[in-house]
Amino acid sequence: MQEACRQGAGGGNDIQWCFSQVKGAVDDDVAEADIISTVEFNHSGELLATGDKGGRVVIFQQEQENKTQSHSRGEYNVYSTFQSHEPEFDYLKSLEIEEKINKIRWLPQKNAAQFLLSTNDKTIKLWKISERDKRPEGYNLKEEDGRYRDPTTVTTLRVPVFRPMDLMVEASPRRIFANAHTYHINSISINSDYETYLSADDLRINLWHLEITDRSFNIVDIKPANMEELTEVITAAEFHPNSCNTFVYSSSKGTIRLCDMRASALCDRHSKLFEEPEDPSNRSFFSEIISSISDVKFSHSGRYMMTRDYLSVKIWDLNMENRPVETYQVHEYLRSKLCSLYENDCIFDKFECCWNGSDSIVMTGSYNNFFRMFDRNTKRDITLEASRENNKPRTVLKPRKVCASGKRKKDEISVDSLDFNKKILHTAWHPKENIIAVATTNNLYIFQDKMN
Repeated sequence: MQEACRQGAGGGNDIQWCFSQVKGAVDDDVAEADIISTVEFNHSGELLATGDKGGRVVIFQQEQENKTQSHSRGEYNVYSTFQSHEPEFDYLKSLEIEEKINKIRWLPQKNAAQFLLSTNDKTIKLWKISERDKRPEGYNLKEEDGRYRDPTTVTTLRVPVFRPMDLMVEASPRRIFANAHTYHINSISINSDYETYLSADDLRINLWHLEITDRSFNIVDIKPANMEELTEVITAAEFHPNSCNTFVYSSSKGTIRLCDMRASALCDRHSKLFEEPEDPSNRSFFSEIISSISDVKFSHSGRYMMTRDYLSVKIWDLNMENRPVETYQVHEYLRSKLCSLYENDCIFDKFECCWNGSDSIVMTGSYNNFFRMFDRNTKRDITLEASRENNKPRTVLKPRKVCASGKRKKDEISVDSLDFNKKILHTAWHPKENIIAVATTNNLYIFQDKMN
């Protein structure tokens, strides 16, 4: 109980987090299509992409800093919105394929255009996002309205010129990678060679070349010959940030396997297996469900990886397989509530996690629109809330505390009054600054540290 009541204290490296912006409609009745399903900053942090259940991708761009107001940091405004995926129907299996965007991954910028990969359950698309602020005028064979002229009427030659026009941001699909997954895609990850990427579904992981859409290589296959013998599924997969031959994948049994593509073409034998022995005192009917890993993320340095299961975040050193080097309880007060969480299906929620730019703080979501931060250096943690109540710009977020039982203090929230329909599954941290994006059901909250 003391642990539960202490969970709001300090932390986040004593950063004071302030409200910056909220995106999305205020209505209480939320359209299913508007529910945010993924959030991702690009490599510079200038762009922030969200995907939703309606198959749309919305990209926000950070405005240039206001030089007259030193404390003002650029706000994020809508840069481009496009329909990435449409609902489809698999006639062979009589299955509807949802348009919901499962993941977005940015490619590093190589020229004026930006590229990103987006995926639904079956199809991955490579999108090019480019700007146009000039248009050609003065064609010889075309009128200005686009109609073709009769060549016999052309008596002089003109040199076409570019004229300025209002900025247009265009999103165009450059590649479509389809028909490679029997099961639902849960992860995509771009390799550090920036030429290849992996896509993972429940039972297989495929390796693709970004230029080649008609074939991929199967690098992991855990499908048993007899499906009745199936004991685990792949829940997430990611490439190492520096080592292009190394990737990890996590399973529903709570294990993480690290594979080396140099060892063999099919990585059915892992190089390392990261697994923590179960504490017999915590054994229960729900042990296997809550040990399932919902997200795995390498640190920017490549030395550590973070995994998220239902109740905790674990940090693993890649050189030590037998146990994590750090374990952080996200909402331990829910351990006594697992039965009701099982009945309302919340126990199957897939929470994601993310690192800050320097790998010193990790962040993940919880219920009641709470999100948690753990400072790896000071070992302090904090619980904050994404709520419209404190949505004046530069309002400092107050730490929240949850009390599991016993006497509740004035500022504390009882576990029984938490709203399990309000949950933060998707969060992202700006790669260079203390700016975070937190997705509640259909709203995107942006918070930043208090600048003096």
